[in-house]
Amino acid sequence: MIELEQAGLAFLLQTSDATFPTGSYAHSLGMEEMVQQGRVRDEATLRAFLDDHVIPAAAQLDLPLVAEAHRAVERGDLDDLLAVDHLSGVLRPARELRAASLQTGRRRLAMLAAVSSIPILRAYQDRAAADPAIGHHAAVWGAACGALPVNAVLTAYLYQSLASYCAAAPKLIRIGQEGIQRVLTAALGGAMPAVEAALMVARADIGWFDPMVDIASMWHEVSDERLFIS
Repeated sequence: MIELEQAGLAFLLQTSDATFPTGSYAHSLGMEEMVQQGRVRDEATLRAFLDDHVIPAAAQLDLPLVAEAHRAVERGDLDDLLAVDHLSGVLRPARELRAASLQTGRRRLAMLAAVSSIPILRAYQDRAAADPAIGHHAAVWGAACGALPVNAVLTAYLYQSLASYCAAAPKLIRIGQEGIQRVLTAALGGAMPAVEAALMVARADIGWFDPMVDIASMWHEVSDERLFIS
């Protein structure tokens, strides 16, 4: 049992590491336009952006989707996993954010299917290969980690999400590595409350409306100059 837990932890670390090729480095997920609008401009406003926008959205949208995908895989229910995947797309009103979810998720799924022997992942990848609208990131993450405790899976997803924003920040604003680590440390203080809140969200209640970020993403899509895809 201990060996299985250690193997699962190693797999989680491998697949959540920045070296795992998902293409997430190419996405700011709306933050680039927030910088252009002057809403994110330094360490303090980056921290506020994570606290006021990213973490609440994770608690109400992304993390519950990861949990639902995790539960579907625990039951071996591919049809329900695909239903969660569909929900992951329709709940994102900004086209650019939907596309980012698919691009990173499909790359993750293809790599997971190549390196993992988990049957449901291979079946999931087969369906994604036949349908370009399948393979959203939150659903893929939950599916890949179905053998691990759900709290650990959600915590790792939230950490990876916050770390991605922090990795993008030095390319967009004047902030050093110490500042990034201060922001990330502060943001992680809200990680466990967000995970606990997410586990209480029923599927019918999953969703988050943040017009500031959605509109920023829509503006970013038609911007004349962009450093990030999203």
